[in-house]
Amino acid sequence: MDVLNLSIGGPDYLDLPFVEKVWELTANNIIMVSAIGNDGPLYGTLNNPADQSDVIGVGGIDYNNHIASFSSRGMTTWELPHGYGRVKPDVVAYSRDIMGSKISTGCKTLSGTSVASPVVAGVVCLLVSIIPEDKRKSILNPAAMKQALVEGASKLSGPNMYEQGAGKLDLWQSYEILRNYEPRASIFPTMLDFTDCPYFWPFCCQPLYAGAMPVIFNATILNGMGVIGYVKDQPLWQPSEDVGNLLSVHCTYSDVIWPWTGYLALHLQVKDEGSQFSGIISGNVTLTVSSPAAHGESSPRISTCVLYLKIKVVPTPVRSRRILWDQYHNIKYPSGYVPRDSLNVHNDILDWHGDHLHTNFHILFNMLRDAGYYIEALGSPLTCFDASNYGTLLMVDLEDEYFDEEIQKLKNDVVHKGLGVAVFAEWYHVDTMVKMTFFDENTRSWWTPITGGANIPALNELLAPFGIALGDKILTGDFSINGEQTHYASGTDIVQFPSGGFLHSFELQESSKTLQDHIGTLDTQQTERKSKLSSILGMMEAGEGRIAVYGDSNCLDSSHMVTNCYWLLKKIVEFTGNRVKDPILFSEAAKLTFPVFESIHQPSRRSDVNFSIYSRVIGKELFCHQDSRFEVWGTKGYGVQPSGTVRKLPEYQTDEGSSTPNITKDSDNRQDEIVFQSYNSTANDAKLDEKRDYFGFIGHEEADIGMLMASQWMVPCFVATACLMLYLSYRMQQKRRRRRKGSVANRLTSMV
Repeated sequence: MDVLNLSIGGPDYLDLPFVEKVWELTANNIIMVSAIGNDGPLYGTLNNPADQSDVIGVGGIDYNNHIASFSSRGMTTWELPHGYGRVKPDVVAYSRDIMGSKISTGCKTLSGTSVASPVVAGVVCLLVSIIPEDKRKSILNPAAMKQALVEGASKLSGPNMYEQGAGKLDLWQSYEILRNYEPRASIFPTMLDFTDCPYFWPFCCQPLYAGAMPVIFNATILNGMGVIGYVKDQPLWQPSEDVGNLLSVHCTYSDVIWPWTGYLALHLQVKDEGSQFSGIISGNVTLTVSSPAAHGESSPRISTCVLYLKIKVVPTPVRSRRILWDQYHNIKYPSGYVPRDSLNVHNDILDWHGDHLHTNFHILFNMLRDAGYYIEALGSPLTCFDASNYGTLLMVDLEDEYFDEEIQKLKNDVVHKGLGVAVFAEWYHVDTMVKMTFFDENTRSWWTPITGGANIPALNELLAPFGIALGDKILTGDFSINGEQTHYASGTDIVQFPSGGFLHSFELQESSKTLQDHIGTLDTQQTERKSKLSSILGMMEAGEGRIAVYGDSNCLDSSHMVTNCYWLLKKIVEFTGNRVKDPILFSEAAKLTFPVFESIHQPSRRSDVNFSIYSRVIGKELFCHQDSRFEVWGTKGYGVQPSGTVRKLPEYQTDEGSSTPNITKDSDNRQDEIVFQSYNSTANDAKLDEKRDYFGFIGHEEADIGMLMASQWMVPCFVATACLMLYLSYRMQQKRRRRRKGSVANRLTSMV
């Protein structure tokens, strides 16, 4: 067998028996073609095995050269949260209303990537036939065929690379490439032009700037020289002009290129001395690949690959326009059964689309960019970023736990460094999770959700220092704020919020669901309780920072969205990042005179699930990954202030008074930072941090944040009480002494 088509697939890329069987086939020189899937137009919906790098993944177009609405989109999600996905599909072909023969007689039309994939397999067979039969096995292989297809494809003008891959299949151009083919290695894509929109979305939508998290591009190495290969030396960045020295290019790559393919991840950062630079940086990244000598050859095969790079750089934006997206605390299927966020959707029980800015939240990303914000992704713990660089930390639909160090650092970042935090939560109800358990025939085991739509107990621990807690209700309904209609889909409520904050409540229905059958589909019939007023949106100031909490994320997620709430997100980030208070959201009617405190509905963790199997926090070590600033990779992050490179380019000097542009600090804040740099390293430093927490609120007007305030005033109250007790004890002793002296004097008088 030379060519194999597979028009089936699924979302489980950790189905190792299946993945390893595909590796076995391609390693034995069988060219595999597979349909990318019919889960479009959502992003992050690629199917396995088409999303494997050694397989030719085929997407679909119609006869107008538009991407078929049902065709699945990239990026791959294997690499999340610490890395970035690969470009898939590889090519696209006609997939709508394709004529074919019936089993009996006559013709019929079919649609789907399952139709496009065998068409490409037929093209591959034609291309195989042009190579003399005695040379086929020595020249043709899965990598060589993919090189011919992607290099010969015609790029479509409208779709981006995660929709069309290399472009539309071009039989003749691929034939020309294969006709004189010599075994070699190459990189796909061969050129990264981040000024080319819309093809290089999302990279072309947001320029690079100094002080940002690394921009990661994950390219694919295609090794047509052999089934196994190695990268000989470190990839080399060669800028076209001197300004290219402002760009730091760090590469991570496959230790072993097998079978036929590997990855080359570029971690791109602008050095601190380029904080005021504006312009284009271009150059080449060269990579040398070697493979063992083929049969009959005496020396190894060596090939040099060149990847052209063109990037737009702008001065570092002001802090208020920079948003940091928490990707680290997201858990998706696989490896665990993470249930969908909207319980009203019955045909999709898994939350498997990646929950990334460039998958099912890609419309949110485009909206924020259009509004002038800059969004960076953090795939490391919260200790791995400098809060003084960001206006808002955006935490949407998160399922993982938090390190104690993260909780403490976030409190300090908000209270003392002025960070804004925006939280969009989800439902969490233990009884509902238990009812969603089902028996899987493939694995012959019971599957139960490892968490709800979001991990509310973990979020409550994170928000506890600010006196905020979310509940265990599942709320559904529609409401309106200032004429903006919004649908609340399976969200939760706010059960604890401090006085001085602004809390909004609406009439919503609390619903409970029942299981219909063994596959976990929920019954359409619901037991609806009477609508009642529920608090779902809260905003407050905490020290120098700001916090906003909303109980539902479905209005931001493209997966099962009914109506969007981008208008609300804009108002929230204006508040968290720039202190702008919308008059409707911050009306006097919504301001709390007394704190809200309801402990009975605060959910607890499931005791019957070993969450540590799926968590990146429980039982794991705290350290920063390669998506953090390059100065703190491999460290625990907190207390480290990224400072850039030592060498300065004379034409791009930065202001010596501030290592980060657009940020000003007064002397008090600098003293706070000095204390914070030594935070959590020793027991004595922890004591210093407690002192810093107490004195940090002196002089601030908005200091009423519930539990935090209570904990801060316990020490002085205890000291005052102790002093009062000592004073009273001293007075009592003085009175006793006077009485004794008086009694002795009376005795002496009587004796006289």
